[in-house]
Amino acid sequence: MNQTTVERKVKSVGIGLHTGEPIEITIEPLESDQGIVFYRKDKQTTIEAKPQNVVNTQMATVIGKGDAVISTIEHLLSAIYAYGIDNVYITIDGPEVPVMDGSAISFCMMLDEAGIRMLPKSKKILMIKESVEVKEGEKFVRLSPSKNFTNYDFVISFDHPVIGTQCYNFQFSKKAYLREIAKARTFGFLRDVQYLRSKNLALGGSLDNAVVLDDYKILNSEGLRYKDEFVRHKILDAMGDLSLLGMPFLGSYKAFAGSHKLNHLLTKELLKDKSRYEIKYFEEIQEFSFAKAYS
Repeated sequence: MNQTTVERKVKSVGIGLHTGEPIEITIEPLESDQGIVFYRKDKQTTIEAKPQNVVNTQMATVIGKGDAVISTIEHLLSAIYAYGIDNVYITIDGPEVPVMDGSAISFCMMLDEAGIRMLPKSKKILMIKESVEVKEGEKFVRLSPSKNFTNYDFVISFDHPVIGTQCYNFQFSKKAYLREIAKARTFGFLRDVQYLRSKNLALGGSLDNAVVLDDYKILNSEGLRYKDEFVRHKILDAMGDLSLLGMPFLGSYKAFAGSHKLNHLLTKELLKDKSRYEIKYFEEIQEFSFAKAYS
């Protein structure tokens, strides 16, 4: 199984969740071993999607270099990871990836339009060799070795009548991602909107690109896409955050009330000690469930 990129250049425009401004995004091919590379067109700055380039995780995962930042990269990266794309060049003409409908499905549609091209070099796979955990009070995220293909097990708990405690166990495949995860939207609380907007954040947030809740109910007239859409979106986010490892991983991810911050700290903690993981080429491990998962 070889590395991949997109077949052709594709372009779209959407609203920035925090700026509220239209942002153009272009996705185009890259050759083997280049990884996921962002280009902030208005700043003429290239930023690689790597843990060391993460500069903020408060409201989203943000990468940066100098005075150039690109925010809210996790939904796009989640889709790229689910499609098994190893190398791609992404041009943005503003400070954040457009939010689209608050899920990853618009990016999946862009990737379907772009197509996938096989590259000459073999796909790299990061194998988790020992468990790594990051905690913050009761919250935790953990990566563990697994003999099976990548699994995500997430639990959230909110003191809200619509959300409460939700659990979801997701056995990864591209088809399952499109069916179970890709359409799950980001969510937020009406009581937080005024505060965020006073900080010049969430200026583009609306019922068109997020599930919004007051103290008792969902405000979106169409309701939820899944009864447990909230926890499914957290898995979508986690996949995007962990894609910053630079390659698909073979292991198990488990979280209780995980966040962008904890996911970022987890990638740093894992990569800090080479005894915790091993990087192999696909043919070295003969893990054919990878090929099946991405079909």
